[in-house]
Amino acid sequence: MIKNSKYLARTSLAIMGVGFVSTLPFEHSNPLLGILQGGFEAGIVGGLADWFAVTALFRHPLGVPIPHTSLLTKNRKRMTKALVNTIENDWLSKESIVNKLKNIRLTEKLLLIAKKEIYSDSFKKGIVSIIEQLILHLDFKKIVPIIVKQIKGYVGSYQVNSLLSNFVRLVLDRQYDHKALDYLLDQAEEWVSKEESKIQLGSAAVKALNKIELDGFLQFALKSFQSLVNEEKLGKIIQKLIKNIITDLKHTDSENREKLLASIHSGLNNLKENERLIHEIEGLKETFLAKWDPNEQLENILQNLTKKSIDFIHDAKFSDDYLLPLLNDLLHKFSEDDNKIAAIENWLHTQITNFIDVNHSKIGKLVQENLDKLDDEMLIDMIENNVGKDLQWIRVNGAICGFIIGICITGIKLLIQ
Repeated sequence: MIKNSKYLARTSLAIMGVGFVSTLPFEHSNPLLGILQGGFEAGIVGGLADWFAVTALFRHPLGVPIPHTSLLTKNRKRMTKALVNTIENDWLSKESIVNKLKNIRLTEKLLLIAKKEIYSDSFKKGIVSIIEQLILHLDFKKIVPIIVKQIKGYVGSYQVNSLLSNFVRLVLDRQYDHKALDYLLDQAEEWVSKEESKIQLGSAAVKALNKIELDGFLQFALKSFQSLVNEEKLGKIIQKLIKNIITDLKHTDSENREKLLASIHSGLNNLKENERLIHEIEGLKETFLAKWDPNEQLENILQNLTKKSIDFIHDAKFSDDYLLPLLNDLLHKFSEDDNKIAAIENWLHTQITNFIDVNHSKIGKLVQENLDKLDDEMLIDMIENNVGKDLQWIRVNGAICGFIIGICITGIKLLIQ
Protein backbone atom coordinates (compact mmCIF):
# COMPACT_ATOMS: atom_id res chain seq x y z
CA MET A 1 0.00 0.00 0.00
CA ILE A 2 2.84 2.41 0.87
CA LYS A 3 4.75 1.43 -2.25
CA ASN A 4 1.62 2.07 -4.32
CA SER A 5 1.16 5.52 -2.76
CA LYS A 6 4.85 6.35 -3.37
CA TYR A 7 4.47 5.20 -6.96
CA LEU A 8 1.37 7.36 -7.37
CA ALA A 9 3.19 10.41 -5.94
CA ARG A 10 6.15 9.93 -8.28
CA THR A 11 3.82 9.32 -11.19
CA SER A 12 1.92 12.55 -10.50
CA LEU A 13 5.19 14.50 -10.41
CA ALA A 14 6.39 12.77 -13.58
CA ILE A 15 3.13 13.64 -15.37
CA MET A 16 3.58 17.28 -14.42
CA GLY A 17 7.14 17.23 -15.72
CA VAL A 18 6.27 15.54 -19.00
CA GLY A 19 3.31 17.86 -19.48
CA PHE A 20 5.47 20.93 -18.84
CA VAL A 21 8.15 19.84 -21.31
CA SER A 22 5.59 18.79 -23.94
CA THR A 23 3.68 22.09 -23.89
CA LEU A 24 6.71 24.34 -23.57
CA PRO A 25 7.22 24.79 -27.38
CA PHE A 26 3.57 25.80 -27.79
CA GLU A 27 3.47 28.28 -24.94
CA HIS A 28 2.95 31.33 -27.28
CA SER A 29 1.39 29.69 -30.32
CA ASN A 30 -1.67 28.21 -28.70
CA PRO A 31 -3.39 29.93 -25.74
CA LEU A 32 -4.99 26.71 -24.54
CA LEU A 33 -1.69 24.86 -24.50
CA GLY A 34 -0.15 27.88 -22.83
CA ILE A 35 -2.67 27.61 -20.03
CA LEU A 36 -1.88 23.87 -19.68
CA GLN A 37 1.83 24.67 -19.71
CA GLY A 38 1.30 27.10 -16.83
CA GLY A 39 -0.69 24.45 -14.93
CA PHE A 40 1.99 21.83 -15.42
CA GLU A 41 4.65 24.29 -14.32
CA ALA A 42 2.77 25.12 -11.14
CA GLY A 43 2.09 21.41 -10.58
CA ILE A 44 5.83 20.70 -10.68
CA VAL A 45 6.47 23.48 -8.20
CA GLY A 46 3.64 22.32 -5.88
CA GLY A 47 4.70 18.65 -6.07
CA LEU A 48 8.38 19.46 -5.46
CA ALA A 49 7.48 21.80 -2.60
CA ASP A 50 5.34 19.18 -0.89
CA TRP A 51 7.99 16.51 -1.57
CA PHE A 52 10.51 18.75 0.15
CA ALA A 53 8.15 19.36 3.07
CA VAL A 54 7.32 15.67 3.54
CA THR A 55 10.93 14.59 3.20
CA ALA A 56 12.10 17.31 5.60
CA LEU A 57 10.00 15.76 8.34
CA PHE A 58 12.11 12.59 8.33
CA ARG A 59 15.48 13.29 6.72
CA HIS A 60 17.60 15.84 4.83
CA PRO A 61 16.28 16.23 1.26
CA LEU A 62 18.81 14.70 -1.19
CA GLY A 63 21.15 14.27 1.82
CA VAL A 64 21.85 18.02 1.99
CA PRO A 65 21.81 19.30 5.64
CA ILE A 66 19.46 22.19 4.94
CA PRO A 67 18.37 24.06 8.11
CA HIS A 68 15.02 23.05 9.59
CA THR A 69 14.99 19.66 7.85
CA SER A 70 15.15 16.13 9.31
CA LEU A 71 12.84 17.43 12.00
CA LEU A 72 12.01 14.01 13.49
CA THR A 73 15.60 13.03 14.23
CA LYS A 74 16.55 16.49 15.52
CA ASN A 75 13.58 16.71 17.88
CA ARG A 76 13.37 13.04 18.77
CA LYS A 77 14.03 13.47 22.52
CA ARG A 78 11.53 16.29 22.84
CA MET A 79 8.91 14.39 20.85
CA THR A 80 9.52 11.21 22.85
CA LYS A 81 9.21 13.11 26.14
CA ALA A 82 6.00 14.77 24.95
CA LEU A 83 4.59 11.41 23.81
CA VAL A 84 5.47 9.71 27.10
CA ASN A 85 4.00 12.59 29.08
CA THR A 86 0.79 12.55 27.02
CA ILE A 87 0.32 8.79 27.41
CA GLU A 88 1.19 8.75 31.12
CA ASN A 89 -0.64 11.87 32.27
CA ASP A 90 -3.49 12.31 29.76
CA TRP A 91 -4.45 9.17 27.86
CA LEU A 92 -3.55 6.63 30.58
CA SER A 93 -3.58 8.72 33.72
CA LYS A 94 -4.22 7.07 37.09
CA GLU A 95 -7.60 8.74 37.40
CA SER A 96 -8.77 7.67 33.93
CA ILE A 97 -7.78 4.03 34.50
CA VAL A 98 -9.34 3.88 37.98
CA ASN A 99 -12.56 5.57 36.80
CA LYS A 100 -12.80 3.13 33.90
CA LEU A 101 -12.34 0.18 36.26
CA LYS A 102 -15.13 1.44 38.54
CA ASN A 103 -17.60 0.86 35.72
CA ILE A 104 -16.48 -2.73 35.24
CA ARG A 105 -18.12 -5.43 37.41
CA LEU A 106 -15.05 -7.60 37.72
CA THR A 107 -16.55 -10.17 40.10
CA GLU A 108 -19.61 -10.76 37.91
CA LYS A 109 -17.41 -11.23 34.84
CA LEU A 110 -15.14 -13.65 36.70
CA LEU A 111 -18.16 -15.63 37.91
CA LEU A 112 -19.55 -15.84 34.37
CA ILE A 113 -16.19 -17.07 33.09
CA ALA A 114 -15.89 -19.58 35.96
CA LYS A 115 -19.41 -20.97 35.40
CA LYS A 116 -18.73 -21.28 31.69
CA GLU A 117 -15.33 -22.93 32.00
CA ILE A 118 -15.93 -25.16 35.03
CA TYR A 119 -17.14 -28.11 32.95
CA SER A 120 -14.54 -27.77 30.21
CA ASP A 121 -11.99 -30.56 29.78
CA SER A 122 -9.10 -28.14 30.15
CA PHE A 123 -10.40 -26.91 33.52
CA LYS A 124 -10.97 -30.45 34.82
CA LYS A 125 -7.49 -31.51 33.78
CA GLY A 126 -6.01 -28.35 35.26
CA ILE A 127 -7.72 -28.62 38.65
CA VAL A 128 -6.92 -32.34 38.91
CA SER A 129 -3.29 -31.59 38.07
CA ILE A 130 -3.15 -28.89 40.77
CA ILE A 131 -4.65 -31.23 43.38
CA GLU A 132 -2.21 -33.98 42.38
CA GLN A 133 0.77 -31.65 42.71
CA LEU A 134 -0.44 -30.50 46.13
CA ILE A 135 -0.69 -34.11 47.29
CA LEU A 136 2.71 -35.10 45.85
CA HIS A 137 4.45 -32.14 47.46
CA LEU A 138 3.29 -33.02 50.96
CA ASP A 139 6.38 -33.62 53.12
CA PHE A 140 5.27 -36.37 55.50
CA LYS A 141 8.54 -36.29 57.42
CA LYS A 142 7.57 -32.79 58.54
CA ILE A 143 3.83 -33.40 58.80
CA VAL A 144 3.88 -36.67 60.79
CA PRO A 145 5.72 -35.27 63.86
CA ILE A 146 3.20 -32.42 63.99
CA ILE A 147 0.27 -34.86 63.84
CA VAL A 148 1.82 -37.12 66.51
CA LYS A 149 2.49 -34.11 68.74
CA GLN A 150 -1.12 -32.98 68.40
CA ILE A 151 -2.45 -36.48 69.17
CA LYS A 152 -0.22 -36.88 72.22
CA GLY A 153 -1.12 -33.40 73.39
CA TYR A 154 -4.83 -34.10 73.05
CA VAL A 155 -4.63 -37.49 74.78
CA GLY A 156 -2.34 -36.13 77.48
CA SER A 157 -4.66 -33.23 78.26
CA TYR A 158 -7.74 -35.40 78.50
CA GLN A 159 -8.85 -35.72 82.15
CA VAL A 160 -9.13 -39.26 83.49
CA ASN A 161 -12.12 -38.43 85.70
CA SER A 162 -13.95 -37.14 82.62
CA LEU A 163 -13.02 -40.35 80.83
CA LEU A 164 -14.35 -42.43 83.74
CA SER A 165 -17.54 -40.35 83.87
CA ASN A 166 -18.14 -40.88 80.16
CA PHE A 167 -17.35 -44.58 80.58
CA VAL A 168 -19.86 -44.99 83.43
CA ARG A 169 -22.51 -43.03 81.52
CA LEU A 170 -21.99 -45.22 78.45
CA VAL A 171 -22.19 -48.42 80.53
CA LEU A 172 -25.40 -47.37 82.22
CA ASP A 173 -27.09 -45.88 79.14
CA ARG A 174 -26.49 -49.00 77.07
CA GLN A 175 -27.06 -51.37 80.03
CA TYR A 176 -23.67 -52.97 79.66
CA ASP A 177 -23.87 -53.73 83.39
CA HIS A 178 -26.85 -56.05 82.80
CA LYS A 179 -25.14 -57.69 79.86
CA ALA A 180 -21.89 -58.16 81.76
CA LEU A 181 -23.73 -59.67 84.75
CA ASP A 182 -25.69 -62.07 82.53
CA TYR A 183 -22.47 -63.09 80.78
CA LEU A 184 -20.73 -63.79 84.09
CA LEU A 185 -23.73 -65.74 85.38
CA ASP A 186 -23.80 -67.85 82.21
CA GLN A 187 -20.09 -68.59 82.53
CA ALA A 188 -20.49 -69.42 86.25
CA GLU A 189 -23.45 -71.68 85.56
CA GLU A 190 -21.55 -73.48 82.83
CA TRP A 191 -18.58 -74.06 85.11
CA VAL A 192 -20.65 -75.13 88.14
CA SER A 193 -22.61 -77.64 86.04
CA LYS A 194 -19.46 -79.61 85.16
CA GLU A 195 -18.77 -82.85 87.07
CA GLU A 196 -15.21 -81.92 87.86
CA SER A 197 -16.43 -78.63 89.29
CA LYS A 198 -18.65 -80.53 91.72
CA ILE A 199 -15.61 -82.54 92.90
CA GLN A 200 -13.52 -79.37 93.23
CA LEU A 201 -16.25 -77.65 95.25
CA GLY A 202 -16.64 -80.66 97.55
CA SER A 203 -12.90 -80.98 98.10
CA ALA A 204 -12.57 -77.30 98.85
CA ALA A 205 -15.50 -77.44 101.24
CA VAL A 206 -14.04 -80.43 103.15
CA LYS A 207 -10.71 -78.68 103.50
CA ALA A 208 -12.45 -75.58 104.75
CA LEU A 209 -14.46 -77.56 107.28
CA ASN A 210 -11.33 -79.28 108.59
CA LYS A 211 -9.79 -75.92 109.31
CA ILE A 212 -12.73 -74.73 111.36
CA GLU A 213 -12.26 -74.91 115.12
CA LEU A 214 -15.32 -74.55 117.36
CA ASP A 215 -15.97 -74.98 121.06
CA GLY A 216 -17.94 -77.76 122.77
CA PHE A 217 -21.15 -78.88 121.21
CA LEU A 218 -20.61 -76.94 117.97
CA GLN A 219 -17.39 -78.80 117.32
CA PHE A 220 -19.17 -82.12 118.03
CA ALA A 221 -22.01 -81.20 115.63
CA LEU A 222 -19.53 -80.24 112.91
CA LYS A 223 -17.71 -83.56 113.28
CA SER A 224 -21.01 -85.43 113.14
CA PHE A 225 -21.96 -83.58 109.90
CA GLN A 226 -18.56 -84.40 108.37
CA SER A 227 -19.10 -88.09 109.13
CA LEU A 228 -22.41 -88.06 107.26
CA VAL A 229 -21.14 -86.41 103.98
CA ASN A 230 -18.18 -86.96 101.76
CA GLU A 231 -16.57 -84.72 99.13
CA GLU A 232 -19.01 -85.81 96.43
CA LYS A 233 -22.14 -85.24 98.48
CA LEU A 234 -20.88 -81.96 99.85
CA GLY A 235 -19.89 -80.82 96.36
CA LYS A 236 -23.32 -81.72 95.01
CA ILE A 237 -25.01 -79.72 97.77
CA ILE A 238 -22.84 -76.67 97.08
CA GLN A 239 -23.33 -77.11 93.32
CA LYS A 240 -27.12 -77.03 93.67
CA LEU A 241 -26.91 -74.08 96.03
CA ILE A 242 -24.84 -72.05 93.55
CA LYS A 243 -27.13 -73.03 90.67
CA ASN A 244 -30.14 -71.84 92.61
CA ILE A 245 -28.42 -68.55 93.35
CA ILE A 246 -27.47 -68.11 89.70
CA THR A 247 -30.98 -68.95 88.54
CA ASP A 248 -32.39 -66.39 90.93
CA LEU A 249 -29.96 -63.72 89.79
CA LYS A 250 -30.88 -64.34 86.15
CA HIS A 251 -34.51 -63.34 86.68
CA THR A 252 -34.98 -59.65 85.83
CA ASP A 253 -37.51 -59.22 88.65
CA SER A 254 -35.25 -60.82 91.26
CA GLU A 255 -34.76 -58.71 94.36
CA ASN A 256 -31.23 -60.04 94.79
CA ARG A 257 -30.42 -59.14 91.20
CA GLU A 258 -31.64 -55.58 91.75
CA LYS A 259 -29.53 -55.29 94.91
CA LEU A 260 -26.47 -56.64 93.09
CA LEU A 261 -26.95 -54.22 90.18
CA ALA A 262 -27.47 -51.36 92.61
CA SER A 263 -24.20 -52.26 94.25
CA ILE A 264 -22.51 -52.35 90.84
CA HIS A 265 -23.99 -48.95 89.94
CA SER A 266 -22.74 -47.50 93.19
CA GLY A 267 -19.27 -48.82 92.51
CA LEU A 268 -19.27 -47.44 88.97
CA ASN A 269 -20.43 -44.02 90.11
CA ASN A 270 -17.66 -43.92 92.66
CA LEU A 271 -14.96 -44.62 90.05
CA LYS A 272 -14.55 -40.95 89.10
CA GLU A 273 -13.87 -40.13 92.75
CA ASN A 274 -11.40 -42.93 93.27
CA GLU A 275 -8.17 -40.94 93.57
CA ARG A 276 -6.00 -44.04 93.66
CA LEU A 277 -7.53 -45.44 90.48
CA ILE A 278 -7.30 -42.05 88.74
CA HIS A 279 -3.65 -41.68 89.73
CA GLU A 280 -2.91 -45.18 88.45
CA ILE A 281 -4.59 -44.54 85.10
CA GLU A 282 -2.80 -41.18 84.74
CA GLY A 283 0.52 -42.96 85.29
CA LEU A 284 -0.34 -45.60 82.70
CA LYS A 285 -1.36 -42.88 80.24
CA GLU A 286 1.89 -40.94 80.67
CA THR A 287 3.97 -44.11 80.37
CA PHE A 288 2.13 -45.13 77.22
CA LEU A 289 2.50 -41.71 75.59
CA ALA A 290 6.22 -41.55 76.46
CA LYS A 291 6.93 -44.91 74.85
CA TRP A 292 4.48 -44.60 71.97
CA ASP A 293 6.24 -43.78 68.68
CA PRO A 294 3.81 -44.12 65.76
CA ASN A 295 5.81 -41.95 63.32
CA GLU A 296 6.86 -44.74 60.97
CA GLN A 297 3.45 -46.42 60.97
CA LEU A 298 1.66 -43.12 60.46
CA GLU A 299 4.01 -42.15 57.63
CA ASN A 300 3.36 -45.48 55.89
CA ILE A 301 -0.37 -44.96 56.29
CA LEU A 302 -0.15 -41.49 54.76
CA GLN A 303 2.02 -42.77 51.89
CA ASN A 304 -0.54 -45.46 51.07
CA LEU A 305 -3.30 -42.89 51.41
CA THR A 306 -1.44 -40.63 48.96
CA LYS A 307 -1.31 -43.35 46.30
CA LYS A 308 -4.99 -44.13 46.75
CA SER A 309 -5.84 -40.42 46.65
CA ILE A 310 -4.00 -39.89 43.36
CA ASP A 311 -5.71 -42.91 41.82
CA PHE A 312 -9.04 -41.58 43.08
CA ILE A 313 -8.66 -38.04 41.71
CA HIS A 314 -7.72 -39.42 38.26
CA ASP A 315 -10.93 -41.40 38.19
CA ALA A 316 -13.61 -39.66 36.11
CA LYS A 317 -16.07 -40.09 38.98
CA PHE A 318 -13.99 -37.76 41.16
CA SER A 319 -14.44 -34.82 38.78
CA ASP A 320 -17.97 -35.57 37.63
CA ASP A 321 -19.52 -36.78 40.89
CA TYR A 322 -17.59 -34.89 43.57
CA LEU A 323 -15.33 -32.03 42.50
CA LEU A 324 -17.39 -30.25 39.83
CA PRO A 325 -20.73 -30.47 41.69
CA LEU A 326 -18.96 -29.09 44.77
CA LEU A 327 -17.39 -26.20 42.86
CA ASN A 328 -20.63 -25.50 41.01
CA ASP A 329 -22.54 -25.41 44.29
CA LEU A 330 -19.97 -23.05 45.80
CA LEU A 331 -20.17 -20.73 42.79
CA HIS A 332 -23.96 -20.78 42.90
CA LYS A 333 -24.05 -19.93 46.61
CA PHE A 334 -21.40 -17.27 46.15
CA SER A 335 -23.23 -15.64 43.22
CA GLU A 336 -26.38 -15.35 45.36
CA ASP A 337 -24.57 -13.67 48.24
CA ASP A 338 -24.55 -9.95 47.45
CA ASN A 339 -22.45 -9.13 50.50
CA LYS A 340 -19.66 -11.49 49.45
CA ILE A 341 -19.76 -10.24 45.87
CA ALA A 342 -19.53 -6.64 47.07
CA ALA A 343 -16.67 -7.52 49.38
CA ILE A 344 -14.74 -9.29 46.61
CA GLU A 345 -15.49 -6.46 44.19
CA ASN A 346 -14.12 -3.88 46.63
CA TRP A 347 -11.08 -6.03 47.30
CA LEU A 348 -10.33 -6.46 43.59
CA HIS A 349 -10.71 -2.73 42.88
CA THR A 350 -8.53 -1.90 45.89
CA GLN A 351 -5.80 -4.29 44.79
CA ILE A 352 -5.87 -3.07 41.19
CA THR A 353 -5.90 0.57 42.30
CA ASN A 354 -2.91 -0.05 44.58
CA PHE A 355 -1.13 -1.87 41.77
CA ILE A 356 -1.77 1.01 39.37
CA ASP A 357 -0.66 3.54 41.97
CA VAL A 358 2.63 1.70 42.52
CA ASN A 359 3.34 0.81 38.88
CA HIS A 360 1.77 3.68 36.92
CA SER A 361 5.12 5.36 36.34
CA LYS A 362 6.30 2.19 34.60
CA ILE A 363 3.92 2.90 31.71
CA GLY A 364 5.96 5.94 30.68
CA LYS A 365 9.22 4.09 31.29
CA LEU A 366 8.03 1.18 29.15
CA VAL A 367 7.11 3.51 26.29
CA GLN A 368 10.43 5.32 26.72
CA GLU A 369 12.41 2.06 26.69
CA ASN A 370 10.66 0.75 23.59
CA LEU A 371 11.19 4.00 21.72
CA ASP A 372 14.85 4.13 22.76
CA LYS A 373 15.37 0.66 21.30
CA LEU A 374 14.64 2.07 17.85
CA ASP A 375 17.36 3.87 15.96
CA ASP A 376 16.48 6.84 13.75
CA GLU A 377 16.01 4.79 10.59
CA MET A 378 13.82 2.20 12.32
CA LEU A 379 11.69 4.94 13.86
CA ILE A 380 11.31 6.71 10.50
CA ASP A 381 10.40 3.45 8.77
CA MET A 382 7.85 2.66 11.46
CA ILE A 383 6.17 6.05 11.08
CA GLU A 384 6.25 5.90 7.30
CA ASN A 385 4.76 2.39 7.37
CA ASN A 386 1.85 3.64 9.47
CA VAL A 387 1.20 7.11 8.05
CA GLY A 388 3.25 7.00 4.84
CA LYS A 389 0.21 6.62 2.63
CA ASP A 390 -1.27 9.89 3.84
CA LEU A 391 2.12 11.64 3.55
CA GLN A 392 2.51 10.53 -0.06
CA TRP A 393 -0.95 11.84 -0.83
CA ILE A 394 0.27 15.24 0.35
CA ARG A 395 2.72 15.18 -2.59
CA VAL A 396 -0.03 14.09 -5.00
CA ASN A 397 -2.38 16.76 -3.69
CA GLY A 398 0.42 19.36 -3.98
CA ALA A 399 0.97 18.51 -7.64
CA ILE A 400 -2.75 18.53 -8.44
CA CYS A 401 -3.45 21.73 -6.49
CA GLY A 402 -0.44 23.40 -8.09
CA PHE A 403 -1.67 22.32 -11.54
CA ILE A 404 -5.13 23.78 -10.91
CA ILE A 405 -3.75 26.99 -9.41
CA GLY A 406 -1.27 27.32 -12.30
CA ILE A 407 -4.09 27.05 -14.83
CA CYS A 408 -6.04 29.67 -12.98
CA ILE A 409 -3.11 32.08 -12.76
CA THR A 410 -2.10 31.58 -16.38
CA GLY A 411 -5.69 32.09 -17.53
CA ILE A 412 -5.92 35.29 -15.53
CA LYS A 413 -2.66 36.52 -17.05
CA LEU A 414 -3.96 35.84 -20.57
CA LEU A 415 -7.18 37.65 -19.86
CA ILE A 416 -5.33 40.68 -18.53
CA GLN A 417 -2.92 40.73 -21.47
